[in-house]
Amino acid sequence: MKASKTSKQWMREHVNDPYVQQAQKDGYRSRAAYKLLEIDERDHLIKPGMVVVDLGATPGGWCQVVANRLGANGRIIALDLLPLNPLPRVEFIQGDFREDSVLAQLEEKLEGRQIGLVISDMAPNISGVSSADQARAMHLAELALDFAVEHLAPGGSFLVKVFQGVGFEDYLKLMRSNFAKVVARKPKASRDRSSEQYLVGLGKLE
Repeated sequence: MKASKTSKQWMREHVNDPYVQQAQKDGYRSRAAYKLLEIDERDHLIKPGMVVVDLGATPGGWCQVVANRLGANGRIIALDLLPLNPLPRVEFIQGDFREDSVLAQLEEKLEGRQIGLVISDMAPNISGVSSADQARAMHLAELALDFAVEHLAPGGSFLVKVFQGVGFEDYLKLMRSNFAKVVARKPKASRDRSSEQYLVGLGKLE
């Protein structure tokens, strides 16, 4: 099957992407690692010794950043529908984080410790129909927010990828009703043509 013009262009851009090249040098599984690194430098989300949950963690670039910054007493628990190749100091649960059986596994791993940070870099598979893609992306962001509100310790933080478009303003209001402070970030590693943004919720309200 012949590659489309769009897929060829994407591959060319991907191969020449300086963040892709840097990730290969630094041993990160994805260029997304640099987005989290920049946001954490600014907002100080990852603190030594805390418990972090990564929703939609595969391939694991964000997990690597978190594990490197948590220290010996911190824990990161990664969840994804897709398998995750093992990573040092990362505990993985494969399944849908909305399902009771998956949440039971998470509770077991937590051993009574509270979650200090929930992170989500989830995005849907792109269909090319912008209205449908936006709706699916916002739905994933809403699911991540529901999880964070339900499971975060009071005062905890939440980082989520969203896309500018229909539903964004309503989502922003919802985050502001659950966190003391909400800020938007567009890290340098986020491509200019992408409508993605990252929302940081600080200080989860009780």
